[in-house]
Amino acid sequence: DRGLAYRQLRRALPRIPAERLRRVLDGDRRLIVLTGLTPQEKAAVHDLALGGVTFEPEDRRAYPLGTSAVHLIGDADTGGQGISGAELAFNDEIRAAGQRGESFPLSIDLRVQGVVENELAAAAIKNQAKGAVAIVTDVQTGEVLAMASWPNFSQSNRGAAPDGATLNRAVSGHYEMGSVFKTFTVAAGLDTGRADMGTLFDASEAFQIGDRKIKDFHAQNRVMTLEEVYLHSSNIGTSQLAVQMGPDTMRDYFRRLGLLDASTIELKESARPVLPRRWDNSTLASLSFGYGIMITPAQMVQAMGALTNGGRMVPLSLRRGGARGAKPQQIVTEDTSRAVLELMRANVVKGSGGFADAPGLRVGGKTGSANKLVNGRYDPSHALGSFAAVFPVDGPLTAKRYAVFVLMDEPGTYPKTGAYVAAPAVRNIADRIAGFLGVERRADRWRTASGEKIPQYQDVQGDGL
Repeated sequence: DRGLAYRQLRRALPRIPAERLRRVLDGDRRLIVLTGLTPQEKAAVHDLALGGVTFEPEDRRAYPLGTSAVHLIGDADTGGQGISGAELAFNDEIRAAGQRGESFPLSIDLRVQGVVENELAAAAIKNQAKGAVAIVTDVQTGEVLAMASWPNFSQSNRGAAPDGATLNRAVSGHYEMGSVFKTFTVAAGLDTGRADMGTLFDASEAFQIGDRKIKDFHAQNRVMTLEEVYLHSSNIGTSQLAVQMGPDTMRDYFRRLGLLDASTIELKESARPVLPRRWDNSTLASLSFGYGIMITPAQMVQAMGALTNGGRMVPLSLRRGGARGAKPQQIVTEDTSRAVLELMRANVVKGSGGFADAPGLRVGGKTGSANKLVNGRYDPSHALGSFAAVFPVDGPLTAKRYAVFVLMDEPGTYPKTGAYVAAPAVRNIADRIAGFLGVERRADRWRTASGEKIPQYQDVQGDGL
């Protein structure tokens, strides 16, 4: 009774297209009515006991965790072939593992991923951001423990995703990062011997390059040591250092840090940076504080990892255990790496990164704040704020250490700087994931285990746009 079968099947499975069902029932050969049945849907049809209606098994991708890690997991087509994300990057290995009845584990720690997604969404909503990114990595192995892009979307209802939500901003979004680049400039200066922490830079007035004047956002109007240049986020000081080093040295260190190429992460969506066309003094000055080059958050966290793990460039990877056959390259000396760790910690305790200081976790980091180029002009109403952190900074250079990077794209609140829109999220993430990662809370020379300041040190404030 085809009429009865039609009515009962439509009641049991309302999502069956009516026209398709009519065509199958009225046809004279065996046809598929609907694919991808859930166990509940199959049971509903089975219980109808309709003659001539049968079921066949099929290989399908199921995502039981819903939207969790949706950007990095990616998607597969109806035949089970990966078309984006990890599905595409590891397609052959995933399918081979499935045929063996085995799993294919990624480096993602679901506990850390859950925290990162939760805190990123909370910060993005609070700061009324257009978009946001957060990444957590193991700096020793290069493993990505969490990667989140906001806003999120549902894989099963991609068509309803908000504008731009399907973009994995962590590997495909290009940004002029701002003052987080000062870490790279200072590291290059230390590593080449062009400067040490006590080297003086005259920031008493604007730095003149041709007809361009470079100024500081929070001007100190005085001579500063290299350490003070970093803690006060001085554009003038880092510009002077970059010009002194010259284009060949700056380009060499940017290359070593992976800033001139796409991130090594296996995702096919990993985008190449947008590089400057020339490397004159004006460009070098801009590069020293994160303008004139657009990179991805994945590139940023990979470079920060290399500076804080003893100076080794370790490929970023979504494989559990790290990239296959990786041969880390020494890109800066261990002394430079140790100096960067101490400088980043000092910046959290007495510089611009105070809001990132999680109690007892010895967090170090650097703020980044930049205005976006809109219609040929840098528009302060279209800004981004970021914070690049690592914890714990103490212990041997080979000790377990984790990088945390958070970026807020076009926050609608004020202030828009990384110190206010990104650093608090870094603190919350570190605070919540430390237990999962086995990081114990304890005192260092700056703070007690509970986070109270040890009195012989005095805080100063600063952040540079």
